[in-house]
Amino acid sequence: MERMYRVLGFWTGIFAVMFYLGDMYTTSLIFFGQTGFFLLLSYLKLTERMYIYIFGAYLTVFFVGFTYWTTFMMIPGAGGH
Repeated sequence: MERMYRVLGFWTGIFAVMFYLGDMYTTSLIFFGQTGFFLLLSYLKLTERMYIYIFGAYLTVFFVGFTYWTTFMMIPGAGGH
């Protein structure tokens, strides 16, 4: 299971670099933070059950934050299309 967290760290790192190259600095910092978080967890040698609990908590926080952002912070029609 710890290898899966290293894979998550790898992909969030790739996304962070791409966001940085695309001049999206705030988003890249968020993804660099996630990369560090996943890599740190991958070396803790926790039980598989604990890794699943942590991932479930991570998904819950993400979905609550994403729902809040899309509901209250995004401006409808701001895309200009």
